[in-house]
Amino acid sequence: MTLVKFNNRTRNTAPYFNNVFDSLFSEALNKNLTVNKVPGVNILETEADYKIELAAPGLTKEDFQINLKKDTLSVWAEKKVSETEEKKDYTRKEFDYFSFARSFVLPESVDAEKIAAEYTNGILNITIGKKDESKSATKEIKVS
Repeated sequence: MTLVKFNNRTRNTAPYFNNVFDSLFSEALNKNLTVNKVPGVNILETEADYKIELAAPGLTKEDFQINLKKDTLSVWAEKKVSETEEKKDYTRKEFDYFSFARSFVLPESVDAEKIAAEYTNGILNITIGKKDESKSATKEIKVS
C-alpha cells in the first residue's frame, strides 16, 4: 500500500472544502450556457474555394441572414420561442431568445458571385469560391 501525503493549508478541513465547492459553483455559474452564445466555426481552404462551417443547432434556414459588404461576410441568426401552457388555475409562459452575429474578413482572392449557403443537421455551410487567378497568375518568363 502506498501512502500519499496531502498537505492542507489549514488545519481545519472545512474551509478548504468550502473553497473547493465555492469555486465549482462559481465556475458553473460563469459557464452558464444561456449567456454569450457564440457558435463555433471551422474554416477550410481548398484549391477552388473556402468553406465556413458554423455550428448552430436548433435553428432553421429562415433564422439566418447572410450579407456581404465589401470584403466582410456577416452572418446573423435570431430565434424567438414562446410557449404557453394552461393548467387548472394557473398559466405558465416561457420565453427563449437566441441571437448571434459573426463577421469574417475575406481575402482579395474571393469571387463574390460564387458564395452559397446551406443549413443541414445543425451546421451552416457557407462555400465561398475563389477567383480564377491561378491561370492568369502563372506566366513563364524567358531570360534573354
